[in-house]
Amino acid sequence: MTIRYDGKVAIVTGAGQGLGRSHAIELAKRGAKVVINDLGGAKDGTGGSSDAARAVVAEIEALGGEAIANGANVANYDEVAAMVKQAIEKWGRIDILVNNAGILRDKSFTKGSLDDFKLVLDVHLMGTVNCTKACWDIMREQGYGRIVVTTSSSGLYGNFGQSNYGSAKMGVIGFMNTLVQEGAKYDIRVNALAPTAGTRMTEGLIPEGAFELLSPETVTPAVLYLVSEDAPNRTILCAGAGAYAVAKIVETDGTWLKPEEQTPEGIAAHWAAITAVENEKVPQAGFEQTIKFTGKAADGLGIKLS
Repeated sequence: MTIRYDGKVAIVTGAGQGLGRSHAIELAKRGAKVVINDLGGAKDGTGGSSDAARAVVAEIEALGGEAIANGANVANYDEVAAMVKQAIEKWGRIDILVNNAGILRDKSFTKGSLDDFKLVLDVHLMGTVNCTKACWDIMREQGYGRIVVTTSSSGLYGNFGQSNYGSAKMGVIGFMNTLVQEGAKYDIRVNALAPTAGTRMTEGLIPEGAFELLSPETVTPAVLYLVSEDAPNRTILCAGAGAYAVAKIVETDGTWLKPEEQTPEGIAAHWAAITAVENEKVPQAGFEQTIKFTGKAADGLGIKLS
């Protein structure tokens, strides 16, 4: 089976270099028409230039593909809406959105400013929201859409000095989880990429030997799969150095405590049962937790729920 995107239109944010550039070029090689979005700023979000985006367009055109450059700031909804309008006017549809744009303002929580914290959230989280919002109704009307949000191990597991970045990267997971439910009947599938790659965002943070192994090109196959027609849904696909894994948010089965034990001391006494991994599950919707807990309470109290 060969995965291709003939007739499909894709938007890739932050596509002027690094991961975004790799994603965009490979999508184009497989037949997609691609909007190369890049503000062209430094990795901390300052400055701006369309040179990098135009250079990627030139690369794609040299390969015989179709692409256009766009310098919208993903944190500005009006600019994003104009970008989407540009794509619709040129190609008439949007099938794929890869939310890749990002910045870094790394500092320990005690030293970091709230302005920096908000800016990182605005670019990573609200940038993803803005781009997705601008494409969402188009995809609903088409009855087709493939969206990738970019998360990170810093969000899933934490990383010193990245409370702002980690908050934003975990935020997009919550965003994905709900969009999956709202988009299901329109064949809009939403997945998350958790990449680790040697780019300007990680330069100086990763040993040189590892940096060379962690090329963006080893991550891009994960994106290509997540935006394919037969893509999964609500999956966190981790990728780096040619290795791939799936991360999951699990909930233990837990246990019900008698009314007299519903105290902090009771929780401490039953901690082993509460945290036991046997029968843990990956919930598909938040309400499943409510159903589970009320069911356990009803069983413990010997009552029947209507």
